Amino acid sequence: MSKILIRGAKVLGGEAQDVLIDGETIAQVGQNLPADGATVIEAAGQVLLPGLVDLHTHLREPGREDSETVLTGTRAAASGGYTAVFAMANTFPVADTAGVVEQVWRLGKESGYCDVQPIGAVTVGLEGKQLSELGAMHESAARVTVFSDDGKCVDDAVIMRRALEYVKAFGGVVAQHAQEPRLTEGAQMNEGVVSAELGLGGWPAVAEESIIARDVLLAEHVGSRVHICHLSTAGSVEIVRWAKSRGIDVTAEVTPHHLLLTDELVRSYNAVYKVNPPLRTERDVMALREALADGTIDIVATDHAPHPHEDKDCEWASAAMGMVGLETALSVVQQTMVETGLLDWAGVAERMSYAPARIGGLAGHGRPVSAGEPANLTLVDTSYRGVVDPAHFASRSRNTPYEGRELPGRVTHTFLRGRATVVDGKLA
Repeated sequence: MSKILIRGAKVLGGEAQDVLIDGETIAQVGQNLPADGATVIEAAGQVLLPGLVDLHTHLREPGREDSETVLTGTRAAASGGYTAVFAMANTFPVADTAGVVEQVWRLGKESGYCDVQPIGAVTVGLEGKQLSELGAMHESAARVTVFSDDGKCVDDAVIMRRALEYVKAFGGVVAQHAQEPRLTEGAQMNEGVVSAELGLGGWPAVAEESIIARDVLLAEHVGSRVHICHLSTAGSVEIVRWAKSRGIDVTAEVTPHHLLLTDELVRSYNAVYKVNPPLRTERDVMALREALADGTIDIVATDHAPHPHEDKDCEWASAAMGMVGLETALSVVQQTMVETGLLDWAGVAERMSYAPARIGGLAGHGRPVSAGEPANLTLVDTSYRGVVDPAHFASRSRNTPYEGRELPGRVTHTFLRGRATVVDGKLA
């Protein structure tokens, strides 16, 4: 590989520095570095971050390639500044065996746009009745360490306890989709004033909070790790904060859409706003932002959930739940957290790169921008303002809630081990 000199970028939003990439690694970081035949990228005013890591991505392959494939999903990821994603297990067939997780892992290797780390299902077929081959998936070529039935809750306390005990043996983590199913039967949106006015079935906050409370206590009891997927309510924040104060080994994520959007948008009956967990209230949104800022919530994860247009362009009750998010996540975080003064860019790097890589045990990602480290990097033009147009997405699906909305920031370059996957805002 040829050398690349990124000139004048603000590393983690700090002072302007030059970064020299030589092959797969960062060779030097400093000021006024000589080019010495390197390709020069003039990056004055732009922010240089470690490559982003998403702990919660739905790539849909195998089984729903009409929504997304590993190739199109990783292209979307690179476009959004990601160098690694964790692929959820709710595929067809379900990623509950060593064979399926290895298939997804190899498809990621072949795509070349970012690293793909499969997440294994906790239970066979996501049915919540019998533990999957957790050990075999961990021992496979994919080296799975994160397990989740995301899309469904592991609602049986005995099964959840057994999973937590099992993964403890190899330092794994169970990522829980916190949703008590009996409290959300027929639910269509957040339970509250808006659901009452619209006459739509309500999804109470306690359905999430009760599972989180149970699971942090189970994690404490067995001395294992639990991760809370897409935390969405102010009450959930308080439970996680309490658990951490007790020393319980719990981590939590929030999605970009739960940092910005509220249930008031459902008044439009536009199914693009239908998501699981549902959009909550303004009070919840503010609580989530504060919790992400103070570290109660550890990371931002996209919950990128692509759907073909026929699954969204229909009446609300029949529509699928989920939103695409890889290509807009960093912009939403810039608007909700950086421009509000809640986080600086070093804080963004912690919550969108360092911490998710650490939680998922992903070596080579979430590393400092310093000499000798892998050249997994993202260059961001933070002064950019643009209107979201899903027609330009790399994702196969277009179900974004931000269409027509102006968002700040644009990823200009993404580097995966020194190789540019995005150049001047376009896929390489």
